[in-house]
Formats: sequence, C-alpha cells, structure tokens
Amino acid sequence: MNKKANTLLFILGATLFNILITILAFILLLAIYANLIMRHLPVNAQTWALVVIFIAAIALSFVIYRFALRFLMKKINIDKYFDPIFGGRHKQPNKPMG
Repeated sequence: MNKKANTLLFILGATLFNILITILAFILLLAIYANLIMRHLPVNAQTWALVVIFIAAIALSFVIYRFALRFLMKKINIDKYFDPIFGGRHKQPNKPMG
C-alpha cells in the first residue's frame, strides 16, 4: 500500500478506536455512578450527573487516545508509512540575508 492509503486507513481506524473508547468509558462511568453514587444524590442532581458522566467520558477517551497515539508514534516511523494530511514537512532552505 502507498502512504496515502495508509494515512486514510489510520484516520479511519483511529476514529473508530476513539468512538469505541468513548462508549466504553461512558459505560464504565455509568456503572460506577449507578452502583456507588446514585443513591446519595437527590433526584434533581441525578439528571445533571448523566451530563457530567457524558462529558467525563469524552475527556477520558481523549486522554486515552493521546496516550495510545504517543505510544504508536514511538513504535513506528510516521514519515516512513504516512503522508502528511495538511501540507508537507519539508523545510525551506535558508535564504541568504541581504
């Protein structure tokens, strides 16, 4: 496969991974909430707790995604297998002053 195909497949795979991590984090936080916290909150606060759980799941998935991406970048050479998405990584030659 060429670099463009690798880049496209990586973006698709990373997106699916991020969605899956978000869903798993939401389910995990919801289970913790239902088993430990829900009994101690008034009914009005229980509705807001779901909003907080949803936002926390997104934040947790972002943190996990960043760690996974850093781990992957340490293991493989990005320049060798992937094409830049927004322009190249070429350095411009130094221009003489004057």
